[in-house]
Amino acid sequence: MIGGLQHWIEAQRTRPPAPTRWWYWALAFGIATLLFGLHLTQVFPQTGHDIAPGYGPPVLAFEFAGGQADLEAIFGFFTDPQQVTRLAAMRTGNERDYLYMLLYAGFLASGCIALWRELRLRPILAAAVLPVAAALCDAYENWLLFDIQAAFTAGDYSPAMASLPYPVAAKFLALAATNVAIGGAAMQLGRWWALFGTIAILAAIPTVMAIITPAAFAWALVPSAAGGWLLLLALAATGSWRAFARKRPLVDRENAAVELDEGPTAAPARPVFGRRRT
Repeated sequence: MIGGLQHWIEAQRTRPPAPTRWWYWALAFGIATLLFGLHLTQVFPQTGHDIAPGYGPPVLAFEFAGGQADLEAIFGFFTDPQQVTRLAAMRTGNERDYLYMLLYAGFLASGCIALWRELRLRPILAAAVLPVAAALCDAYENWLLFDIQAAFTAGDYSPAMASLPYPVAAKFLALAATNVAIGGAAMQLGRWWALFGTIAILAAIPTVMAIITPAAFAWALVPSAAGGWLLLLALAATGSWRAFARKRPLVDRENAAVELDEGPTAAPARPVFGRRRT
């Protein structure tokens, strides 16, 4: 099976340049991810009881919660009239988050496959596994959060709190690594794409800072992920347009090879009138 997969990958590397339908999938998933993500931000609670400003949205503070005091800072005490509203909004948001996982995993994975079909680089194909792994970690994280929230609502402490940091860190690191792969691929596509690819790679750095000190830098996780996601959405839109309107791939190796073989065109000789000086 592995030998057959390797043979198929090698065959794809040697195929003639052609537009790929994977850009259409990436564009569709990307637009759906963007729209549903905007909707989801309005479903989660907008404010916490007394969370540190560095967390940003309360949902991030919940993901990095380390004890009962953190939960009380997010949802408030039982005497807080907003506690029930915050708990209900958090649960609804985490329930709908499962659809968001499918959307962003499909977006990033199809985008990586489209980039691999354009550039024929194996690391980009391997990177398509990262968003799937991130979504699985996200699903496990949500399962822990449901247990933690149920225990908090009942006035108890959930042992799931001790396991929470691991899927959270794995999820964000996998998404950051995916953005680095996308940025590295963009750097192979031309000067302007290389500029945006560099920005996407640099934007992944705050992820490590947020995992180490979430109370100060967790807010940076959203713009950090957005750098690579917006770049991939732009690549998907451009690749889809070239495939649909021009019937050409995003990376047109065939035309580039022809230009290199022909070399620069010599300027036509200017006509000389009269006697030529020696």
